[in-house]
Parts: sequence; C-alpha cells; structure tokens
Amino acid sequence: MDTSRLLLLVYMVVTTSECSETAEPGCFQLDTKTRKLNEGEAFHFMHDKLNINVPDEEITWFNNNQTEITADENETVHCHGGSLFFLNLLPEDSGLYSTRHNTSSGKCTNYTIRVYVLKKFVFEPIISSDITKKVTCPRHVNRTCSTLRGELTWNKDNKTLHGQNEYILWVENAKKKDEGIYTCVCTWTHNGKKYNTSGHRNLTVNGVKVSYRKLQIISPTNEEQLADEGVGIKLYCKVYCGINMKRDCNASWEANGVSVDRIEGYSQVVKKEPSNNTIFTAVLTIEKVSAKDFAAEFKCQGIGSFETLYANLILKRRESIIPLVTGGVCVLSLCVFAAVLIKCFAIDLALFFRPFLPKSSYKKDSRVYDAYVVYQTQSMDKVTEDSLSQFITNTLPSVLEEKCGYRLFIHGRDSIPGEDRLELVEDRMQQSRRLMVLLTPGSGPESTEETLTSTRDSLIGGFDWQVGLHHALLQREMSVILIQLGATGPQGYSHLPAGLQHLIQKSAPIRWPEGSRGAAASNSRFWKRVRYLMPARPARTHPPSAIL
Repeated sequence: MDTSRLLLLVYMVVTTSECSETAEPGCFQLDTKTRKLNEGEAFHFMHDKLNINVPDEEITWFNNNQTEITADENETVHCHGGSLFFLNLLPEDSGLYSTRHNTSSGKCTNYTIRVYVLKKFVFEPIISSDITKKVTCPRHVNRTCSTLRGELTWNKDNKTLHGQNEYILWVENAKKKDEGIYTCVCTWTHNGKKYNTSGHRNLTVNGVKVSYRKLQIISPTNEEQLADEGVGIKLYCKVYCGINMKRDCNASWEANGVSVDRIEGYSQVVKKEPSNNTIFTAVLTIEKVSAKDFAAEFKCQGIGSFETLYANLILKRRESIIPLVTGGVCVLSLCVFAAVLIKCFAIDLALFFRPFLPKSSYKKDSRVYDAYVVYQTQSMDKVTEDSLSQFITNTLPSVLEEKCGYRLFIHGRDSIPGEDRLELVEDRMQQSRRLMVLLTPGSGPESTEETLTSTRDSLIGGFDWQVGLHHALLQREMSVILIQLGATGPQGYSHLPAGLQHLIQKSAPIRWPEGSRGAAASNSRFWKRVRYLMPARPARTHPPSAIL
C-alpha cells in the first residue's frame, strides 16, 4: 500500500471517531398525560417514571409556548427537578407542557402533559346499584396528597363531611338524599403557603337493591381433599360477593401459581348461580389425577370489588379400602376363633385357672361332703345293674375321690348300719354341697304303669330324691349334677318325677361314654365336665391331680 492511501485511511478513521463522540442520541418519547383541573387551585405534577429527587440539572421543562420554565419560586408555574408546580391555575395556563430528562449515562427521555383549566370539572359520575356506594378521590388529588404529605378532607355540596379523611368515601345504605357532588380536597404546603387541589364526583342513586358484602369463599372449606389416583375429579371454588353484584366479582383456580386454563389436562368453567345472592363458582375438572396433581398446590381465588381472597387446597391420596377390609376380616376371624376357642375350651380354661385363684375368692363352706349321690335301685335289667354298680363302686370314687380329692356320700357304702334312715338322709343332704343324680335306662317299651310308678319311687326308696329336690329347687342350697348312664330308652325321661324333668330341661345330663377309650381317665372330656360342676375346692384337703 502506498503512502497516500495509508494517510487517507488514517484520516477517515479519525474523522469517524470524532463524529461519533460529538453526536447527540435521539430522545425517547413517552405517552402524553392529560389532566383536567379546576380554575384558581394549585396542581403538582410529576411523571410516574420520574423521581422527586432527580437533580435539577438533568431536567428541563417547557411551557405550551416552548419557553423554558424556571425554578423561580415567585412564578406561579415553576419547576423543581422532576416536579412541575401550578400555584394559581388560570384558563391561559391550559396547554401542552413537556420536560426533557438527560441522565448522566447519556439517555434522553421526553415527558409531556396536556393541561385543561376549567371553571369546575366533575369527573365521571358514580352510577352504582350497590347499597353501599364507593366514592373514590381522583388520582391526581391522591398523588399530590401522598407526595407532598397533604391533608385530605371531603365535602358534599360544599358542606364538610367531618371525620372523612381517606381516599375512598363509603356511603352506607345510600338513598336519594345522598345524591350530589362529592369533593375531595387536598390541602398542602409549599414555601410556607397553603394550597388546595380538589376533585369532584357526582353520585347518583338508583332504585335497584344491591349490596356489597365482605368477600367470602364458601368452598373449599378444608385444606385437603381426598382423591383416587387415575380417576377424574372436580374441584369447586365458590365465592360470595353480595346481593345483585353484576360485576367486580369472580372466581378462578390456580395450580402452583399458574392459571389452570394454561395447564394441559385441566379445564375450568365459571358460572353464576341464578339468585339474588351473587355467588360465582369455578369448577376445575381434572381428567385423570396423577402424581403431579398430589404434589401441586391448588389455590381458589375469589375476586371482589375491593379485595381478593385465596383458599389453598391440596389433593391427598385416598387410602385403599383393601387393607381396611383385610384388617376387619382378620379381626372378625380372630374374634370368631376366640369365641369358638372359648366355647370349646371354656371348661379346660376354668379348670386350669382354678388352682391359681386365691382362696379368699371361694365362698366359705363348712359342709363335709362335696356331693350326695342318688341313683336308681329297682326296675333295671342285669346289664344296666352291673354297669351302675361298676360306676358307683369303682369308677366314680376312683376319679373324684382318689384323683381329685372330693368326698362323696354314696348310700349303702357310707351309711351306718342300724342308723335311722330318714334322719341319716336329711343330715347328709344338709352336709352336701352338690346333689349328683345318676340316670339309668327305664323299664323298656313293655313297661306297665305299675313299673313306671315303681321306678319313680326307686331312687333310694324315693325319700332321698324328695329331700334332695327340696334342697335344690325350693331352698336353693345345692346345685344338681345330672349324669346319664346308658341310653335313655324309648320313653326318654318321662318316667322321672316332674321336678327332675324340670332340672333336665334346664341343663342336659352329662352322658357317660361307657366302653370308650380313655373314658375312665380323669382328664377325659366327661370327667372335665363333671369336675367343672363340682365345687372349686374339695371339702377335704387332698392334692388334686394336675392333669386337666
């Protein structure tokens, strides 16, 4: 490259660099604000994007004639940084005002405001069907009071409303007499002088009964709802706003902070109940509940005229009914098994625990004999007589007396020769704790009336039975143990006395299993039942057998 071309290239680079350093970037233009103000009042304006503490050197204000506005406090229209002050508004102050904000970083922004100064401007009228009317102070008055820490008051038709100092004025149970022009006035101080900024609202009351109530979420009432995985479910968000509220009331669902309308698998329908009570219900339908739904946090959102409420809801897996049913069946089976076990082995359990019970739990009894044995002595065939004799003389004493320690009174064996029989029976009965009756087969099908009559009198001559029945049934001094030896015969128990038949109906006799294996063993089923009916403690001290 030759020298001339190199010098030309250096010149072009230097020139371009200088131009780029001195060029002023274009300003960004924001939307124009519009304010309608009352003549004779003051006004303070500062754009939403500006800060009250912006340095004066960064801000330049221009009036409607594009003349720069100064910071001179003696001027009715002057500026301080980002603030523009109108201290005594006149109709000729109407026009377009602008400001240029040049930051230290080189950015430039233009803000504009169009001002209309009117004799008396009334903001849009308040036409509401609510019973309680809401009158709001215009935004420019609110902003002026908030920024300059002014004092807010209300008046109606130029009459002061005492005690009303909020930006929102509530007119309870509004009637026709409450109609009129409501004015909120902000009184603020600037350079030691007080100024007013006001806004007027016209309230109209119609005849429709509308009542705003405090927002209430009717449903959901619980924070948890049971659901089955893989099954669809509907969630209801029900919101109550008041009476005849046609607007400013709604209900909706969110899931994890996102509207359910934007989530796949969810669908939401919002409906209003057809009644005077304004109730909106948002119905969320989940096509198929999955694991992500159990981990999500659902939020019912109630939107009212002046407030928004939320109610949280989570889905919880419904416990399977199978473990519950299985547990119930197991418990029921266990109870049935225990009942059957107790029924089958109640006697065994009672006999097992008898030795461990304290002696004080037994009723004190000074009787000598544990049982008085009564048996039939006549109208028996040879086989029955031998069987009875074997049972009385051998089997019964060997088990109850020798192995179990009981004392029995058996007539014939224990009676004293020559002793008065009537006196003996009465005395031994009184000294016995049980009456043991041994029943044997009757005389058979061919029995005659005389034979049956003889059988009724054959229980030790009949007197033993009469005394025993008297003690057992009338005086209730002793219990009866009925033992059946052999078959009952075709006549059953009809040949026995009426008192004995009554006892048999109350408690069936214990059948002696003669000839069966182990029948004579003290731990057989037969002897367990007999021992269960015998006194818990023998009349004489004898170590009982440990075998149940």
